[in-house]
Amino acid sequence: MIGASQTKVSSARYSRRNRQLGVVLPLVVIAMVAMLAIAGLALDSSHAFVNKTRLQNTCDAAVLAAAKVYDQTANTITSTAAANSVFGLNTDGNGNFEMDASYDGGDISVVVQYSQTLNPFVSSGIGPYVRVIATGFNMPTSLSAVIGITDMNIAASCVAGPSPTIDNACNIAPLVVCAEDVDAPYFGFVQDDLKVLKPSPGDHDDVGPGNYKLLRLNCPGGDCVRDNMAGAYGACATTDETIETEPGVTAGPTSQGFNTRFGVYAGPISPTDYPPDLVVHQPMTTARLNTFEDPVTGEDVIHRGNDQTDVVSVATDIAGFDYTEYMSRTLTPGLHDYPASGSPAGVEGRRIMAMPVADCSGDESGQSTLVVEGFACYFMLQEIGGGTDKNIFGQFVRGCLAGGSPGPNPGAGPGPYLIQLYKDPDSGDS
Repeated sequence: MIGASQTKVSSARYSRRNRQLGVVLPLVVIAMVAMLAIAGLALDSSHAFVNKTRLQNTCDAAVLAAAKVYDQTANTITSTAAANSVFGLNTDGNGNFEMDASYDGGDISVVVQYSQTLNPFVSSGIGPYVRVIATGFNMPTSLSAVIGITDMNIAASCVAGPSPTIDNACNIAPLVVCAEDVDAPYFGFVQDDLKVLKPSPGDHDDVGPGNYKLLRLNCPGGDCVRDNMAGAYGACATTDETIETEPGVTAGPTSQGFNTRFGVYAGPISPTDYPPDLVVHQPMTTARLNTFEDPVTGEDVIHRGNDQTDVVSVATDIAGFDYTEYMSRTLTPGLHDYPASGSPAGVEGRRIMAMPVADCSGDESGQSTLVVEGFACYFMLQEIGGGTDKNIFGQFVRGCLAGGSPGPNPGAGPGPYLIQLYKDPDSGDS
């Protein structure tokens, strides 16, 4: 009887153990599935984040290209083509094989939009702000499939356009422009107005005797002026800070550096280091600073040739060639004087220079210190000629691309700016 009782007890214990095993097994399975799901989500989310970063970088490159082309052409067709071209080139980059396969397979859709305002961004077909939206990149998952997540959708949105006028500018010319009125819009400058940016020896100047509006950017002496005039630009300038002028005419080095922009080379300087502009065409009749004063303003008058009545005025076409014609030729490859590739190759915009604006007192002689009020952009009308005529003439233009940064308090007026990225105000994918 005792043996029988023990057998019954053992049987009961065995039965309870079996029942316990039956309860634990589903719990283990559920826990394993949960662990796989957590691990899968972590791995697939990390994988998706990497691809999201790659897609965003590709989008950013495309929209910057489109915004730059639009800034140059105001043409949405060529700008959109630039965006699609750069997007496709970047999908071919190292590590982008999944994105590349999706793009080549026609899954990724790229939409380019244009708006006159940044926020709100209203797609109107007119810039200067450009948006690129990339959607349709479905990345297959791995372990996340155990909980029914078979793919993850990745999208990107990006916006680019001109920055506010920068208050810390690099790539500046070694020249200072004297403001007409520091408190007036655009410092009193007028679009297309012609100005003497550097006077010849003995001519009237705004800074003072012995001062010819040259700047000492990063080093003294004629060699430095020549290289900086050609485009070396060894320094930047910031609004409200001071700049040092370079005393003396420095005629030879100034001409050698400046004239490289027109494809004219002399002295120890070459097109390899300082290429010409794409367009080096100049007015048929050279502009000159007149030797007599305007009877109304009392200032020296700019005129063409020897005819004192043929005065260059605001928005006047200068002997058939000015900034407007220059831009027209720049945008037409068939009218380029130098090709964009080859030897020597031309570089767009070499004749458009950003320079500091100062409130010139008119009585600073020799080397002096001036306060930077802001920056202005000028189109270089003609090369510096021979003989005694060493003036540099420029037409004021409202804006130009330059290096630097907008800074914490960018100015509100015209001048140099950047093409930069902005956060898309309408999308969390930016």
